[in-house]
Amino acid sequence: MNSTEIKELKSLLNSPKKIVIVPHKNPDGDAIGSTVGLCNFLKNKNHQATVIAPNDYPEFLKWVPGQEEVVIFDKNQEEAKQLITGADIIFTLDFNHFSRTGPVMEPVLASAKTTFVMIDHHQQPDNYAKYTFSDVSYSSTCEMVYHFIEMLDETQYITPAIASALYLGIMTDTGSFRFPSTTSTTHRVIADLIDKGAKNSAIHQDTFDNSSYERFQLLGVALRNMKIVPEYKTAYITLSQEELDNHNFKKGDTEGFVNYSLGIKGIIFAAIFIENKADKIIKISLRSKGDFDVNQFSRNHFHGGGHINAAGGKSDDSLEETTKKFEALLVDYQKELKNEN
Repeated sequence: MNSTEIKELKSLLNSPKKIVIVPHKNPDGDAIGSTVGLCNFLKNKNHQATVIAPNDYPEFLKWVPGQEEVVIFDKNQEEAKQLITGADIIFTLDFNHFSRTGPVMEPVLASAKTTFVMIDHHQQPDNYAKYTFSDVSYSSTCEMVYHFIEMLDETQYITPAIASALYLGIMTDTGSFRFPSTTSTTHRVIADLIDKGAKNSAIHQDTFDNSSYERFQLLGVALRNMKIVPEYKTAYITLSQEELDNHNFKKGDTEGFVNYSLGIKGIIFAAIFIENKADKIIKISLRSKGDFDVNQFSRNHFHGGGHINAAGGKSDDSLEETTKKFEALLVDYQKELKNEN
């Protein structure tokens, strides 16, 4: 985003507007933190701002100040459509193609005749937005929202509630600051958010320390199901619909499970395959260490994408067929996997 665009946006936001802010489907900590944080900022600037999420999100994100006012599209379609149709500006955060909002919401956004602003850190952005702030080098969209507010010269409007929301997204998307995307700038942003009122210890507790007993039982099943393919420095986990149902699965319960595989010495490529019979798909999360590009792997084979070290995808095959395909694909990547330290 160049200086001219920043100047135009600043002028546009100098008077009250009707603004809609949209995260991707199945929003995570970065999606909720960035959208709710930006929404609170815009409300403090006297805008009529609303977050519209494509669908609901996990309980462990429902402590975020302001999230209780989020409109859930798949539960309140008429209200959401009216807000989108009447918006002067629509911000899309933490995604860069309308398809990431799902097949029902996508055409509603695509038909909206308004000004779009994209803030996102994923690869290969679409060109639907008049104003695009897209950069894969950032740790998270929440960090980008902080810098967006900084570009507007308005960080004085960051309240403790905004600081907390932005801290959440940076924390979750960096794996609690341990992923390579965590830079010295990231830490400086985090320091300023703490100075502005983010209670870092409480945010960690509210996000990570409220799991149910069933979730830990499900984690045990996932770890028992883990399979290691040592010749390709790869490990993967499977969870069937039956296993999810037997442990009272709720949205978000498998968050972070895939990372356990990367904790094994010598493993640099990890995956989890989760059966979803309602959607008739296998949901896939991929993680890696070093230079092994799971974003490209997912784009090439599993209708997904993301970042070099973290990506998602899906399969329309059965759980067994999907894992067989996955193992067979490893042969094609043996050079990259075997040479990776």
